[in-house]
Amino acid sequence: MKNITKAFLFAAALFLSGCASTNGNQTADDPFEGYNRAMFEFNDTVDRVALKPVASAYRDYLPSFVQTAVHNFFSNIGDVWIMVNNFLQGKVENGASDVMRVAVNTTFGLGGILDIASEAGITKHNEDFGQTLGKWGVKSGPYVVLPFFGPSTLRDTAALPFDIYGDPWTYTTPVSARNTGAAIRVVDTRATLLKASNLMDDAALDRYAFMRDGYLQRRQSLVFDGAPPPAKYEDDFYQP
Repeated sequence: MKNITKAFLFAAALFLSGCASTNGNQTADDPFEGYNRAMFEFNDTVDRVALKPVASAYRDYLPSFVQTAVHNFFSNIGDVWIMVNNFLQGKVENGASDVMRVAVNTTFGLGGILDIASEAGITKHNEDFGQTLGKWGVKSGPYVVLPFFGPSTLRDTAALPFDIYGDPWTYTTPVSARNTGAAIRVVDTRATLLKASNLMDDAALDRYAFMRDGYLQRRQSLVFDGAPPPAKYEDDFYQP
């Protein structure tokens, strides 16, 4: 956990230093494009050299039922923080549904390795503290690429420590088990994105712009649950 915190602080420092290293061609929602492109290349190199090969081996050689169990286990843990954010956003019905998901999967799904809740028709949600801040009226601010964490915005970067410490896995002991689980979780997440990343590599002329635009559009959709932003956000949703 200390390593994650240090990485976040390093990201913040690089973000601030990057403010002075932008070029003159940035768009309104990406005023730090010079820094962001450099950090995108750094992350991409780390991914190509280390993370993607490991994720590919994980997908190709680990039995599929084990991959499913790992994914379900961490998904069930993630539902706890999703539940909290649903309640913070006033989505009481969704929050209650998340409570039911966690209870069913933990109890009848052998600690979460079986997703009994989805089979029973209990919807899986996707909420984090960045979305909660957006729901409360906090604008996203400029786009920024964080080292290791990847695409973000100023608002989502500020929310990141809350997401880290709101995750029950953060409090797992001993620390060795926590760190091992965190590494497996990252690999599992990357493995689920292999097809999407390969599609981006094949389809995008400018991979950086493709990633940026897709991220910002998706975050807007998540904050407003797929609906158009209220009028007060239309002209400056991405602005600081």
